[in-house]
Amino acid sequence: MKSTIAKSLFNSHSYTEYRKIVTDLLLEGKSTGNEQSESLTNYSKLNEARMNRLEKTMKVSDEVVSELEKVKHNYIWLVISEGWCGDAAQILPIINKIALASHKKIDLRIVFRDENEPLMNQYLTNGGRAIPKVIVICKETGIARADWGPRPKGASELMANYKKEFGVIDEKIKTDLQLWYLADKGLSTQNELMDIMRALEIRE
Repeated sequence: MKSTIAKSLFNSHSYTEYRKIVTDLLLEGKSTGNEQSESLTNYSKLNEARMNRLEKTMKVSDEVVSELEKVKHNYIWLVISEGWCGDAAQILPIINKIALASHKKIDLRIVFRDENEPLMNQYLTNGGRAIPKVIVICKETGIARADWGPRPKGASELMANYKKEFGVIDEKIKTDLQLWYLADKGLSTQNELMDIMRALEIRE
C-alpha cells in the first residue's frame, strides 16, 4: 500500500492545480476521467460554478480552527476526486480551507480517480469506486493512518434511505443531496475530519 500511495502522491496536484486542470478541460468541452459524455461535461460545468461560489462563502468554524492549533504532527490529506463528481465539488472547497487554516500541518494533495486505479481499489466503499475519498497520511512515515468519504454521515444516510425506499438514485435525490449540503454549510465534513485528526493525535 505504501508504494501505491507514493506513486499516487508523485502524480498528485495542489488544489489550485486541480482546479486549473478541470477548468482547462472544460474549455475544450471535456470532463476529467476516462469516460466522456455530454452529461459528465454538464455536471463538471455545474460543479465549476458551485466550487467558485463555495470558495467565497464557506468558512472553517471557530471550533475547528481551535482544534487545528492543537495538531502537533504533519499530515498529507490525499483526496481521490474527479471534476464531474457533485460530492467532491461540495467537499473539496472546505477541505482546502481546513488545510489552509492548519498552519501547514496538513498538506492537501488531489489525484484523479481514473488515473490512479490501484489507489482507488484500496479505498472502495461497499465495493464501489465512490469519491471523494480522503486518505490521511503521516507525512513523516508515508503511512496511511485513516480515510474518510465519500460523504458526511448525514448525506450518506439521506442517499441510503432514498435508495431503500425507491430503489434508484435519480435526479430528485441528487437535488435533495445538494440542498442538504447547502443547509449543512460544510460543518459535518469539518467535524468528521477533525474527529479523525483528534484520534490520530492521541495515538501518535
